[in-house]
Amino acid sequence: MKTAITSLKSFGEGGSGFYDRSALYHTQGEHSWRVGDFWKVTSGFSARLYTPNTQGTIFADTNGVVIRNQEAGLYTGTEYRDRRNHWKINLTARVDKNVNFPVIFSPAASVVYTPDKVTYWRLSLTSGVRNPTLADQYLYYNVGRAILLGNINGYDSLVTLPSLFDVYDGLIPDLNKLNWFNVNPVRPERVRSVELGYKSLLADRRLSMDASAYFNVYRDFIGYQLGFDPIIDYTLQFITGGQVYRIATNAQSIVTTMGFAGGWNYFIGENYTAGFNYSWNKLNKLEKEDPIIPAFNTPEHKFNLSFMGSGIDLTDAMPDGIKDWNWENCAFNVNFKWVQGFTFEGSPQFTGYVPTYWLVDAMLSKEIPKWDASLKIGASNLTNNMVMQVYGGPRIGRMAYASLLFEL
Repeated sequence: MKTAITSLKSFGEGGSGFYDRSALYHTQGEHSWRVGDFWKVTSGFSARLYTPNTQGTIFADTNGVVIRNQEAGLYTGTEYRDRRNHWKINLTARVDKNVNFPVIFSPAASVVYTPDKVTYWRLSLTSGVRNPTLADQYLYYNVGRAILLGNINGYDSLVTLPSLFDVYDGLIPDLNKLNWFNVNPVRPERVRSVELGYKSLLADRRLSMDASAYFNVYRDFIGYQLGFDPIIDYTLQFITGGQVYRIATNAQSIVTTMGFAGGWNYFIGENYTAGFNYSWNKLNKLEKEDPIIPAFNTPEHKFNLSFMGSGIDLTDAMPDGIKDWNWENCAFNVNFKWVQGFTFEGSPQFTGYVPTYWLVDAMLSKEIPKWDASLKIGASNLTNNMVMQVYGGPRIGRMAYASLLFEL
C-alpha cells in the first residue's frame, strides 16, 4: 500500500504525485527621457500569460478544462530634482487589468529631502493592487481534512464549522442551528500606504541609522474562509455527509497594518562593525465578526544582532597547527536572529502556532591574492537549534557550506 501511494502515480490515479507542465510567458518594456534640466519621465508596460497544466493534481483543470490567465499593466511617472539636489519628487500612475477582474488605477507619490550629503528624509504616499494568484483563482487541492479551492465564481450554501458542531451539542440533532452563508468571488486586493523614513550618519559618522514607519489600509484583503457543504436527509433530519472547503475570498471590512523597521550599525575602528536591526509589524481587523482568515503570517517582533570584521589579520587567533598559514585579509560575520512566535494561517494544514525561535549564523572568509581567489566557510543555524519556521513544515537544523572562488 505504501509503495502504491508514494509511487509516481498522481492523485487521480491513487498515488501522491503531482503533474505539472505549467508555463509562464512574460514581456516588459520601459523607456526614459529627460524634459528640461530637472525632469525625467519614465513609461513602460508589462504583460503575462499563465498556462497552468496540472491534470487536476493542483488546479481545477480536469475533464478537458483548459486554464488560461492573462494580465497586463501600463505605467508612467516623472521625477523632479532641484538644482542643488536637495529635493527629489516622484509622481507615478499605473493601470492593471487581469482577464478575470476589472481595470484598477493606482497612483503614487514620494518626496525625498536631502539637507546634506549623509542625511535623507523620505515620505511616500502610495497605492497598489494585488491580483489574486492562480491558486486564489483556480486551486483545487484535496488535503484530506478539506479541499482547498480557488474562487472566481463564488460558492453558495455553506455552513460555518461552529454551527455544525452546535447541531450535535444536544441529545437530538437540531438542523435549525446551522448557520448558512455564501462566499463571494475573490477580487483584487487594494492598498493605500503612507511611509516616513530617515537615514543618516551620527556620532561623528560612526553610527549609521536607517529607520522607517508605515501604515497601510487594505480594501478587499485576500484571505480564506472555511465552510462545510453538507448532504442532508431532511426526512430523517440528519446530516449524512459533506465536505469541508477552504475557499479564497476577501475581507468584508477594512484591514490595516502598521509597522516600524530600524537598523543601526556602529563602526569600531577601521575594521569592525556592530549592528542591530529590529522590526515590528501588526495587523488589525477592524471588525471582529469578519470571518476572513487573513494569512498575514508575519511575526510581530523580530531582531538581529551582528558583529563583523573585514581586512583583518587573524593569525594570533588561529590554533598552533595552522598559525603559520597566511591569515591576513580575512573577514568574518556572526549574526544572532530572534523571531517571536506567531500564528501561521492559511497553510494546507490551516492554522497553527510557530513557536519563538532563535538562530546563530557565522561566516569566515579569506582572500588569497596569490591565486586571485577567495575562500569562504560558514554555517547557518550554527548551533543546530532545530526550528520550525512555517506551520506544518519541517524543523530546520544546521547547514554548513564552503566555497572557493577564482577570479579570472
